[in-house]
Order: sequence, then C-alpha cells, then structure tokens
Amino acid sequence: MRLRGAFGSAVIALGLLFAGAGASPATAADATASLRNVLLVGNSSDGTVSFLDGATFKNLGTLDVAPDKQALFDSWDIFRQAIHSIVVDQAKGEHLVDDAQISPDGRTVYVSRGTLGDAAAFDVATGKELWRTDIEGYKADHAALSPDGTRFVVSAIASAKAKVLDTATGAVVNEFATGTYPHENMYSADGKHIYNMSIGTVSLLKAFNFLKGAKQVTEVDATTYKVIKTYPFEYGVRPAVITPDETTMYAQLSYLNGFVEYDFATGTITRTVQMPFSTKAAALSPDDYPQNSAHHGMAFNGAKTKLCDVGTIDDYTAIVSRPALTTDGFVNYPTDALPYWATTSADGNYCFVTLSNLDQVSVVDYRTAKEVARVDVGDFPQRERLGKVDESALGGLTAP
Repeated sequence: MRLRGAFGSAVIALGLLFAGAGASPATAADATASLRNVLLVGNSSDGTVSFLDGATFKNLGTLDVAPDKQALFDSWDIFRQAIHSIVVDQAKGEHLVDDAQISPDGRTVYVSRGTLGDAAAFDVATGKELWRTDIEGYKADHAALSPDGTRFVVSAIASAKAKVLDTATGAVVNEFATGTYPHENMYSADGKHIYNMSIGTVSLLKAFNFLKGAKQVTEVDATTYKVIKTYPFEYGVRPAVITPDETTMYAQLSYLNGFVEYDFATGTITRTVQMPFSTKAAALSPDDYPQNSAHHGMAFNGAKTKLCDVGTIDDYTAIVSRPALTTDGFVNYPTDALPYWATTSADGNYCFVTLSNLDQVSVVDYRTAKEVARVDVGDFPQRERLGKVDESALGGLTAP
C-alpha cells in the first residue's frame, strides 16, 4: 500500500445521544471515542467485506459474510438450483456481496448477497450470522441503510421492487415499486426521501433498448414508502449523486461514456458531458460494455464542488469541477482494471475507487486529481460504503 495522505473527522453516531436514560457525558464521550471511521468494501467473488481505516487507509481485516453459502446450496431443490445457475450466468459469475453497510453503533454489518438472492446481518465481533432473509426474485442488488439504522432497503432486481427490511429482525416490513431492474438506492441528505435508479434488462442488446423496460428514477417517501414521482430516462440510470437541496442530479447512463446533469424540477437533462474514450474502449461495441455500463461510479466531494467520475471501460478516474463541469485531471489504471464504484471519504477530500479486476481500492485526492494510495482488498471488490466500527469489535476480523 502506498500512502501519501490522511484524513478523518469524528462525528457523534446517531443514537449515541440516546444511549440510555441517565447516561453521563463521560459515558457518551467514551462510547463515541470507541468508534473508528472505516470504509467497507464488498468483495463480491469471495463473499467478504474488507474494513479500511478512515485515517490511514490501512486494511484492518475482513469479515466473512457468506459462511453459509455451501449449506444454502445443499438445501436448495432442483428448481432453486436452476434459478441460481441462471442468475449467475446473467451476472457473469458468482456475486456473493452486492452491498454492505454497518450499523450506527459499529457492531453489525448488513449485506445484500447478490446471486444468493438474500440479505443477511452479521455480528462484527464474532462473525455470527444474526438473520437471513430471502429477497423476492432470487437476486439482491444495491442497498441503502436508513440514517437511524433501523431499515435496510434492498433492490429486488428481478421483481421491479425494493424491499424494506427491519434491521433488528430481517423481516420485510414494506416495499415500493420501481422501474425495471432496480439498481441503486440512496437516501436524500435530510433522510426524508429515497431515490431508486432502474437500469432496464441488461441482458438485451442495445438495439433492443425499447424492450428493456422502464428506465427511471423513482422518488419515494422514506416514512410511508409511497412513490412520490418517477422520472423516465431513455437509457438505464447508473450510479448518481444528488445535490442536498434535491434540485440537481449527476448521473451515469447505460452506454454513455460520461454523465449527465439532470434538473428534477423540469424533468430534463440540462447538460451531457462526453468523456474521452481510452484506446481500448473506443474499439469496444456497446454490447461489450460490462452490464451495459461505460462509466460506473460517481461521487461528490464534501463541498459538492467536484465530481469523481469512474470510467469503467476506459480504466480511469476523472475529477471534474462544477458548476462548469471542466475536467481537473485523470488517474489512469492498467488496461482491464475495471474501476467500478466511487465513494467519498468522511472528510470529503478523497474518492475511493474499486478496481475490481485488480482486487484493489484506489484513493484519489479531489484537490490534486492524483492517486495518493492503493490498497489491496479481497476478490473482485465492487460497492464501498462509509461507516464507523466499534474498536472493540475489530478482533473479530480476519487479518488481510
């Protein structure tokens, strides 16, 4: 690992203010001090989650979140095994971790387990599975944890729904309709809304885009789970970021080598930014793009003045300044590194980019558009999420 920077800022985790009746200020301070900023990296192929230190980027260890996979395989009947084979074939391989988030108290990890078709919770300190819930449609996709940590929203990709799970029990307590192949879920900055992005049926060729189904952004009330409004798109909506006032979205779209700026008030794309093709990417047919995605990974810096745009087929990360949407610089990776997701550090200064085929995370400085670290993780890292881990639970991780 190459280190050239450090970050970290402590914030009081939601719920610590209510840690118990009569809790003294010293007790609350002690509890807060036990939480460490981390980046959770879901290693899709080996079914683990890597914990990277938020200040040093060091890999602190991994948690096995698919210890029961063989037992599940053995318990399935012929029909369920056949469905699993189809899901794995469409996903181009076994994807045991799609998304992973950690509870506000830093002791429980919630995982959507892609091709296993379920969601599960694990105790960080012991590795014990706390609950497991099958997801309708046999494939679990992107997930979002509510700000208070009580709900885990999982895309049931084959069912055109998102399922809302109670994090205490794993019970499905609600759901809402989405477009075809629901993908990313995100909460608004104030926690009042959920946005779901659907990508359409990715197994169809681009020429049959009109048959791929509803590609849209679905806005949902985060309390009632009622759909507020849908915003249709011609192509699938890939990773996106939304301004805190919920007026503007920057989103990557299926087949687009770049991203768009979208105005929610008018329901229109206001600008399209075409990013440069790499030599390799320029020679590809759109039907060769991984899961229809040319660029797949987008994040804001802390000040919302810069975007981190991940060029999946181009093997680069671009830092783009707004509002002009001018490119500050590129970080180039080896051919076929497959950069595939972006998440911003807790202090807002760094963009974490998964390099799926290299089993690494690249750390890019927004201020300089330079890579400042490269960290080894598990097999085929994809989604990354920020969180805080209880220091006392770290002993449950397996050394990297």
